[in-house]
Amino acid sequence: MKDIVKNNPKLINAWCMYDWANSVYSLTITTAVFPIYFLEVIKASGKEVSLLWFTVPNKVIYNYLLTIAFLSIALINPLLSGIADYSGKKKTFMKFFAWLGAFSCTMLYFFDTDTLWVGFLFSILASVGYAGSLVFYNAYLPEITTEDNFDKVSARGFSLGYAGSVILLIINLLMIEMYETLGFKNKAEPSRISFLTVGIWWFAFSLYTFYHLPHDKKNKSDNINYLRKGYDEINNVFRKIRHHPTLKKFLLGFFFYNMAFQTIMYLATIFGSEQLNIPTSGLIITVLIIQVIAIAGAYLFSISSSKLGNVKTLLLALAVSLLVCISAWFVRSEYQFYGLACIVGIVMGGLQSLSRATYSKLIPQSNDNASYFSFYELTDKTGTSIGIAVYGIITHATGNMKNTIFGLAAFFLLGMYLLTTLMNSKVNKT
Repeated sequence: MKDIVKNNPKLINAWCMYDWANSVYSLTITTAVFPIYFLEVIKASGKEVSLLWFTVPNKVIYNYLLTIAFLSIALINPLLSGIADYSGKKKTFMKFFAWLGAFSCTMLYFFDTDTLWVGFLFSILASVGYAGSLVFYNAYLPEITTEDNFDKVSARGFSLGYAGSVILLIINLLMIEMYETLGFKNKAEPSRISFLTVGIWWFAFSLYTFYHLPHDKKNKSDNINYLRKGYDEINNVFRKIRHHPTLKKFLLGFFFYNMAFQTIMYLATIFGSEQLNIPTSGLIITVLIIQVIAIAGAYLFSISSSKLGNVKTLLLALAVSLLVCISAWFVRSEYQFYGLACIVGIVMGGLQSLSRATYSKLIPQSNDNASYFSFYELTDKTGTSIGIAVYGIITHATGNMKNTIFGLAAFFLLGMYLLTTLMNSKVNKT
């Protein structure tokens, strides 16, 4: 196989296109349509729902399903990425998870009050597919471009993702809001069709990325126990991270601030629906606005990082996020909620793209990019699962979602403190 030529525009565009392909999942399924539809189905099925060996209130079951999904991917991804690095099958693994996610989204069409297990099972598998594919997708970033372009290319990917997801959500929103004109009896059927469109979109546009990404390398040798080698590979990377103080501190800081931010992103629509009684159309339009603003945010923070450095820019984004989190306690009307959502949109674009780019700058040059990025995703998904579980537990125990704000604010502060220890690192040099 020929070596990858860095900064090849066609390859970079193809890589960025996967953000366009998969981001429809994170918008329609995790943020806008599915959580609201899920809540309505669960409410119609009864006050409490059985999940594994437990019976839980319907208002928190979505939190626990997300927790199970993120813990699952956190457990399997490090091992799989180690196998992918050693066997040279990074592209194969990325395809598997991408298409697992796309298929699972299409299966959500069959989720209703009579088939609760479909919603539970395939919402988890869709999340596993999405997160699993990102490990291998992100690992290509330091291979396709040079360090001076990490921030810009990462921002371009996220911006394409926001744009693509907005286009599909607008189509789905029109279908849901005009259900009578289109001959549907209620909003449930077009909502379920929107899950189909996500799966088809994700699969179809991923084909362009997979066509242009370099082919897998040949196996290093035959008759190898790849599970064992994958485990050895992960142990090797873990030892390197332990002896890399800057990288270790960044991952720990990322663990806390991402825990808080992702919890807000995943549960904002449920908060708006349950706490403020905001109508479904208002929530979905809010999510649309956030995505559009996030495009500008990704580029704005990319420019800021070139002026201030990555760490200072991340701290700025986190300071704004902390203020938004605290301000949520005082929100009483839907218009106040919309205002905070716009600020979140600006921060979201910058925080996600800059975190990925910063980590890419910190990892050492090696052939173990998938293994290194598995730790990034492990940190992401473990933190997110804990954040969402804490949100659910506090809500379950106190009966008030607003009480979770104090926990999320503490996570932001811990993340910010750890990032301040990196002020003199190379990623904060302009």
